[in-house]
Amino acid sequence: MRHIESNIQTVCVTWFRLRYKRLAPLLFAVPNGGARNRVEAAIMKGEGVLAGVSDLLFLYPSGQYHGLCIEMKAPDGRQRDSQKEWQKAVEEQGYKYILCFGIEEFQTKIKEYLNESADSCQQMAQG
Repeated sequence: MRHIESNIQTVCVTWFRLRYKRLAPLLFAVPNGGARNRVEAAIMKGEGVLAGVSDLLFLYPSGQYHGLCIEMKAPDGRQRDSQKEWQKAVEEQGYKYILCFGIEEFQTKIKEYLNESADSCQQMAQG
């Protein structure tokens, strides 16, 4: 299941970076998932890894939002309780949080977040 989400996320990030070259550095992954041994997991926890943090962060303000938190899911995926708690915390601080269940949904939600029109699309794409 995790590889399905990973594959979807990879395609989404690639699309974003090709379409929005100027904004590309502002979208990045949070490496919270994956199997780790106990020592490595303890080190990462000490460094600040936090359960529930979204898969992608987009540090670009839009409208009333400070930035965008993106949780990628396989088509039949569900949020864990830690993800719901983190969603609530970031939304209370003025961030937008979205769930994306596929590439088309990711593309649509990014365009909506950026209030994309035909003119603004060209400006952002060319950077």
